Formats: sequence, C-alpha cells, structure tokens
Amino acid sequence: MFVTTEINEWYSKINSEINLAIDQYIPCQRVNCSCYKSVIDQDLKPFKDGITKEQYAQARTKATKYQIIDGTLFREKDCPFPARCAGIEHYLSALAPNMPNIELAINTRDWPQINRAWGHSQAPVLSFSKMRDYYDIMYPAWSFWEGGPAISLYPTGIGRWDKHRESISAAAEKWPWQKKETKAFFRGSRTSEERDALILLSRANPDIVDAQYTKNQAWKSDAV
Repeated sequence: MFVTTEINEWYSKINSEINLAIDQYIPCQRVNCSCYKSVIDQDLKPFKDGITKEQYAQARTKATKYQIIDGTLFREKDCPFPARCAGIEHYLSALAPNMPNIELAINTRDWPQINRAWGHSQAPVLSFSKMRDYYDIMYPAWSFWEGGPAISLYPTGIGRWDKHRESISAAAEKWPWQKKETKAFFRGSRTSEERDALILLSRANPDIVDAQYTKNQAWKSDAV
C-alpha cells in the first residue's frame, strides 16, 4: 500500500497523542457516579445563574419536551424517534416519583444542537453526545434500554445493554485478545461520507480492515 509522508506525519502525531493520554491517565474512583461529576459540572456551568424562559424556549425548538408533574412523566405527542423516546421514558418514569415538578428539553438525534462556535445562544438541551464547542448537557444514551438499528441478531433493535453487558463479557472470555485477528473491524450505517474512506480501504486491503455498511433501519412495529 502506498503511504505518503503526510500520512506518516499524521500517524506519528496521533500515536504521540495516544501515548501521552495513556501516560497521563488517572483511573477514576467509581463511587456514586463520581466518574461523571466533572462532565456534569462542566456542562451545567453555563447555567449556574439559572435558566431563563427565553433560553428554555430556544431549547424547545431543538428537542422533545418532557414534563414531570406530581411524580408523573409526560411527553409531547410528537417524537422523531419513538424507540429512543421509549428508552428515555423507561428511566425517567422510574425517577419521576422522586423528582420535583420539572420541564426538560431532550434531544434524541445523534448529534448535539447548540453550537457556541456558530453563535448559538445558551440553551439547556439534554443530548447523549456532544463536543466541547456545544452548550448541550450530556445525559445517558437512550440505547442503554431500547432502540438502535434492527439487525438480524436483534430484529427489534440493539438496546437492552443490561443484557448485552453479559453477552459481551462472555464473548470476551471466549475470545481473549491473544486469539483475535490483527485486523480493524467496523459495522455501521452511512451516516456521513466521512466513513467512505474506511469502506474503500477495506475493499482495497481486506487483510488489515474488515469494514462494511449496514442498513440504518430501526425496528418498526406491525401496523394496527
């Protein structure tokens, strides 16, 4: 395979950053979700003086509205991803009896919504993924319970990570690192053209990369 000087320099830079991160890594003391405290503090810092009605109105244009009133969970009628909302509601319903009356704007899309670099004003949108340039507030992924693409192994979606943790751990014991092939592996949908290079590399060099696209198809219930 032809490798340019530019690629070599890029690889060396990434490799150095990885090694530096490993050297500086400090294990987290996992007590009462303390591993996530710094993330929570950082995401809530822009709202330390409170949230205005205008900020929440802006958040509502980017997300699905939820309310907890007197211990009962409510959601607006429309939800762009029903399975994702079902996953959110599984957890919020369990928490609702112990929560004060509250309104939440929860983003079910794969990408964050409030980009400070683009001049977006602060708005309290809860998202399950974000980068440092976003005001979004991180929350646990909806796929931990329900949703995700429907594949042959999991025709109703790849949620229920409480069960997957057990099956993945069992597979890891069956196939320890020493038995694995020295090959990169990827399966996922074509959510952007940025992944095309990986697929093309796999086709050109299947000995080093096994990458294929899957259908980005969520499970749909039978029509009623």
